[in-house]
Amino acid sequence: MQKVTVITGGAGGMGLATAKLVGRDHHVVVLADVRQDRLDRAAATLDALGIAHTEVNCDVTDRQAVTELFRIASGLGQLASVIHTAGVSPSMGDAEYVMRTNAIGTVNVNEAFFAVAGEGAAAVNVASMAAHMLPDEMVPTAKFPLALKDPDTFLSEMLAACEIVPPEARSGIAYALSKTFVRWYSSAQAERFTGRGLRVVSVSPGSTDTEMGRLEENAGAGAVVADAAVPRWGTPEEMAELLVFCASPKAGYLTGTDILNDGGVIASMRERARLAAEAAQTGSG
Repeated sequence: MQKVTVITGGAGGMGLATAKLVGRDHHVVVLADVRQDRLDRAAATLDALGIAHTEVNCDVTDRQAVTELFRIASGLGQLASVIHTAGVSPSMGDAEYVMRTNAIGTVNVNEAFFAVAGEGAAAVNVASMAAHMLPDEMVPTAKFPLALKDPDTFLSEMLAACEIVPPEARSGIAYALSKTFVRWYSSAQAERFTGRGLRVVSVSPGSTDTEMGRLEENAGAGAVVADAAVPRWGTPEEMAELLVFCASPKAGYLTGTDILNDGGVIASMRERARLAAEAAQTGSG
């Protein structure tokens, strides 16, 4: 039976780069995206490469639409993996839109996958280096489980947590919180997934040279490129290589964790903060 990989956000820069690699391994690729125009262009690209594919117009915030996506995928062969790249950046909408898409969308995709996937399949979720930036006291982790049983209350709690900053900054906090949630989900649900013979992991990319990534060129992700140990934008292909590896049988021992692929931004920021604190302490002494 032919193997099938679902890629959400599959018509975006990272998603399409991932589809090209998955197709190279002779998987049938199911591209899901909310924008039909981008799906059409992505399909033409895969046609030119001779990659077997199916496109599904799907909004990941719509649970019924996501369920239908996986029904279609399951009918094409053995569901091997879902690589969930769909998401939005702070520049693309308000805090509620960002949280609903990134956090609740992740629950919808993973829970639909969990319901139909067979033993050995893997879910790979795209988080962000932003998930490694917020202080613990700003993250209402105790409220995260609400996303699985009461999404509306979860959303209200997350938006309340964003009120710590002025309105104009709330989409940025919502982004960091939503990606922290993705990281949490991919760890907290690992044991449950293992009970079904499934794996679940997350990958936290740094500043990536995609259309969405470049929306943050002058703030957010773009502002920290110069601080990276590797001081440049990451490429979609570099991210795709890691995503595909995580989804493959080669990573069969990998589950319940997050892989930070940020060019060393977080490592550099933490070391610089440590050195600054050390210098301040020495100076005050």
